[in-house]
Amino acid sequence: MSRNILLIEPNYKNKYPPIGLMKIATYHRTLGDKVTFFKGDLKEFVTDLLTKKCIEKLFYIDNAINWNAHYEKIKQYLRNGKPLEYYGFPFEKSKYQILLENAIIEQKKNYQSKVYEKEPLFDRVYVSTLFTFYFKITIETINFAKTLVKDNSDIFVGGVSATLLSDDIIEQTGITPIKGLLNKPKMLDSDSKILGKYENIIVDTLPLDYSILDEIDYKFPENNAYYGYMTRGCIRKCSFCAVPTLEPEYCEYVPLKQKIEIIKNTFGEQRNLLLLDNNVLASPRFSDIIEEIIDCGFGKNAIYIEPNEYEIALKNLEKGLNDAAYIKKIFSLNLLLLNRLKGEIEQYIYNLLEDNQLLRIHTATKENLLRIASDILPLYTKYFRKVPKQRYVDFNQGVDARLFTEEKANLLGKINIRPLRIAFDSWNDRNYYENAIRLSAKAGVKNFSNYILYNYKDEPIDFYQRLKLNIDLCKELDINIYSFPMKFHPITGEERFNRDYLGKHWNRKYIRAIQAVLNAIKGKVGSGNADKGKEFFEKAFGRDEEQFFKILEMPETMILYRFFFEWLGDEKGYPVSTIAWWHCWQETFQILNEKEALELLEIIHQNKFTSLSSEDYNPKVSELLKFYVNYRDDINDPKTELYKLKKEYDKNPTRKLRRKKDEN
Repeated sequence: MSRNILLIEPNYKNKYPPIGLMKIATYHRTLGDKVTFFKGDLKEFVTDLLTKKCIEKLFYIDNAINWNAHYEKIKQYLRNGKPLEYYGFPFEKSKYQILLENAIIEQKKNYQSKVYEKEPLFDRVYVSTLFTFYFKITIETINFAKTLVKDNSDIFVGGVSATLLSDDIIEQTGITPIKGLLNKPKMLDSDSKILGKYENIIVDTLPLDYSILDEIDYKFPENNAYYGYMTRGCIRKCSFCAVPTLEPEYCEYVPLKQKIEIIKNTFGEQRNLLLLDNNVLASPRFSDIIEEIIDCGFGKNAIYIEPNEYEIALKNLEKGLNDAAYIKKIFSLNLLLLNRLKGEIEQYIYNLLEDNQLLRIHTATKENLLRIASDILPLYTKYFRKVPKQRYVDFNQGVDARLFTEEKANLLGKINIRPLRIAFDSWNDRNYYENAIRLSAKAGVKNFSNYILYNYKDEPIDFYQRLKLNIDLCKELDINIYSFPMKFHPITGEERFNRDYLGKHWNRKYIRAIQAVLNAIKGKVGSGNADKGKEFFEKAFGRDEEQFFKILEMPETMILYRFFFEWLGDEKGYPVSTIAWWHCWQETFQILNEKEALELLEIIHQNKFTSLSSEDYNPKVSELLKFYVNYRDDINDPKTELYKLKKEYDKNPTRKLRRKKDEN
């Protein structure tokens, strides 16, 4: 007997699709179950489900009226307090008027009294979990899922947070999560009658069901790639890393080609290859892995031509693979085509869509979409010709610098890897890291990326040195390295929910200053232009270690609006009465004696300025503290002089400087 399965990803923003749920979708479709995927507002989702259920009942009573054309009005009626007469439903056109009115009134009562909680809409619900900092919304999602099934045993929770914080999830939801991978048979179903000939199926080895991504409105930024693994686990046991818990056993080789062929034949060719291996270089079969990647079409300078989306969606709609997804997909492609057309052909297609009730998603039917497909497909093919593009390989979790050899670097140089992500977690790893970069650059790799972990066991200077080394290597080797500083937070233990966690060698002011700089530069350090990259880095983080610490100690407002305050400082003589100049802060800081400097640093390292009175300290320290206390709100207050000057600067930051040059 077919089951009704719901897959939920909590409504947080994330870059990559839920690979685990895509495998589970394949699993349940293989068993003949009906699968629904949702990401978004769950209350809205339930309202839509009950609206459809109401429409089904209205059709059952009288199918001579197209109730789907009244979808939005029915939805509004169910959840609002306005009387039935307000909505102008065409009940009077039916000889079953009383039955129709009673049916919709009854459905409204059921909706408002939440009868659906007693009459479950789904036989089973899966909730995926991602990073631990999404814990609150994950818990809310799991608890909401309880209203959609008859018994809590029908809720399955898995993923990163489910594995790392399983006790917390049990405590706050009563649901016992699945920890780790679905890498054994019968982990989701143990009944042989349900599994039948698929008794030995292993979910983690299944190809992904890409169709579920077209069921939702949310669009993942990275949505055109093959996703997978060629190894699992890691040989390292780094204390800050979750991998030893998530994937405790290292598997040196996972075949990929067959899965790619299935995805290609079913859902179309994907552009890139995104591999989530945690330590692929540790595999003794690394050369086999590279050869398989090349064999899959991702060798050096590999080219991708996007397949015909309409043709693929039409084929899968005809097969009945996932009607909800492909009705929505083809509906969207029809409108996309309509916007591309002009003149008589535009009018012809518009009329065709209108005559078949395909201009609104709720009235679009599979039958009508298929009926007009022979008119649409040739036009879509003509107006959406695809141009060749480079395709790339991305070992998204990074590779281990300690395992680099010239042979492995040369193997990486044989594939279209962009970027090559090399972990650089500590300055102590500098020699390994630099060797890995140099070997890879020699092998022809030009684009690199890494996460720069900070606030762990490192000191602030360690953080600066790693960033600066990347800038220096870019200039020397003519390569691109983009670094993404990543603040450490414990994922287990007593501090696991402490978003303000401080590493041993860090203080709140330094953490806040780093975050302010990263906000200004969009979280990324590096540049494709070596000279400009170096100049940009020195402006953001300082040209040397001494200047780096000066930036960390700078008032946050001055960090965020650095160019503005420098402009004020350069425009000496500007008629300002209430603002101490940029240079004033620097010069006052420089004349502090050792005792005064220590006093000031002890205060500002706490980063608590809202209730601080600068008058409680010696004159020089008090003068400097004004910069930390006074300007935090002034720059955003239209009544202040600082705000007015900032607006003038925003209009033309070079105007006065240019005038001075002309005068000289």
